[in-house]
Amino acid sequence: MGKLRRSRSDRVIAGVCGGLAKILHLDSTIIRVVTVLLLVFTGFFPVGLIYILMVFLIPKETYAD
Repeated sequence: MGKLRRSRSDRVIAGVCGGLAKILHLDSTIIRVVTVLLLVFTGFFPVGLIYILMVFLIPKETYAD
């Protein structure tokens, strides 16, 4: 399993969902839909906070990745 990196090519906002999809070998659209559903059903707080933390803590992938 590779290292978790924010995607440079498969990104909508910050590349977090694209990076997770690459690691989990799933379509990034599935990850995005699940993330949005969790944001809506949890009232933003836990999932939104985790997403924001991931934006700042997970490095962007390099061009060699």
